[in-house]
Amino acid sequence: MAQGQAIAKIDNAPAKDAGVSYAVLVFPGFPLMAFSSVIEPLRAANTLAGRKCYSWITVGLSCDKVFASNGVAIEPDHSVRTAPVVDRVVVCSGGDADHLVAEEALVWIRRSLRAGAQIGAVADAAFFLARAGLLDGHSCTLHWTSQPAFREAFPDLDMRRDLYVIDRRRFTSAGGVGSLDMMLELIARDYGAELAAGVAEWYVHSPLRSSVDRRMMPLRLRTGIRDELVLSAVAIMEDAVEDRLGMSDLARRLGVSPDKLERAFQLELDTVPSAYYRSLRLRRAADLLAHSTLRIGEVALSCGFSNASSFSRAFKEQYGYAPNHARRRRAPAK
Repeated sequence: MAQGQAIAKIDNAPAKDAGVSYAVLVFPGFPLMAFSSVIEPLRAANTLAGRKCYSWITVGLSCDKVFASNGVAIEPDHSVRTAPVVDRVVVCSGGDADHLVAEEALVWIRRSLRAGAQIGAVADAAFFLARAGLLDGHSCTLHWTSQPAFREAFPDLDMRRDLYVIDRRRFTSAGGVGSLDMMLELIARDYGAELAAGVAEWYVHSPLRSSVDRRMMPLRLRTGIRDELVLSAVAIMEDAVEDRLGMSDLARRLGVSPDKLERAFQLELDTVPSAYYRSLRLRRAADLLAHSTLRIGEVALSCGFSNASSFSRAFKEQYGYAPNHARRRRAPAK
C-alpha cells in the first residue's frame, strides 16, 4: 500500500473527538529506544491522520532531569504528584526494575486505574507492575533476559515469550522495536489497520501480526538462527531448561533423527545440540543471578544442574568467574 493511499483512507476513519491521551512514566536509566518506540508512533499517527488522534506527556518521580541508560536526559512534564489522569499510562524503567520501589508513582497509577485508564509497560517495567499486583489475572511479557527471574518471582502470572501482549486493560512489550509493534497494534485497534499500516511504513517497518511470529521473532532476532529446524529445537530447549531434555527425546519431538538434528546444528551454529543446550542453561543461570534473589543452589536446580558444585564448575568454565560474582554484574537497560 502506498503512503498516499493509506492517508486517503485514514481521512475517512471515524473521528474520536478528544483523542487518546498517554503518559509515559520514566525512571532513571530508562531505555531510550523503548521510550521513543512508544511516543514516535503517536506523533506519526497524528501527522498521517491530519488531526490530533493522540496526545502525550512525560512523568517522572519529580520534574528534575531523568537520564536514560545512554546518558540522554529528558525533563518530565509532570511529577507523579501533579500528573493528571490519562487514558493510558506506560511505565518505562531501566535494568533495575526488579528492585524498583516508587510508592508515589503507584498512587498516581492506581488513581488513573480507578478513572478507567489502561496500564502498560515496556522492557523490564513489568516487574514494577507485577510487584504491585497490577498484572494479576493478566498475561504479560518483558525483555527476554529478565523472563527467567520474572517467572521465578511471579510463578502465578501468565508470562509469555512474545514481542508484546495486549490483554484487556494491560499491555506490555519486550522493549526495543517490540514496543513499536505493540503501539502499531494499539493504533490499529483505536483507529483502524490503515492508519497503523501508514505508521509502520513511515518508520520503514513491517509489523508482525500472528501470535506465532510474535513468539518466534524475538528468538530469531537474538540468536540469529535462520534454519527452521534449529529454531524449533532451541524453542523447545528454552521451555525445558529445568528438565534437562535428552537430545534423542528432542529429535523425536521434532520428528527427525538425532543425526539430522546434529547436522543441522553443526551447519547453522557450528556446535552440537547438547553443547548448545548446556550453554543455554548457563545463560539462563546468569540471567537469574543478575535479576533474582534465588540462592545459587536454587539457580542450579532451576537450570537443570543436579547440585551447586557441578553448576559452579560449569559456570566458571563458561564465564571465567564464579556464580557469586555474577550478583555484582547488572544487565544494561533494554
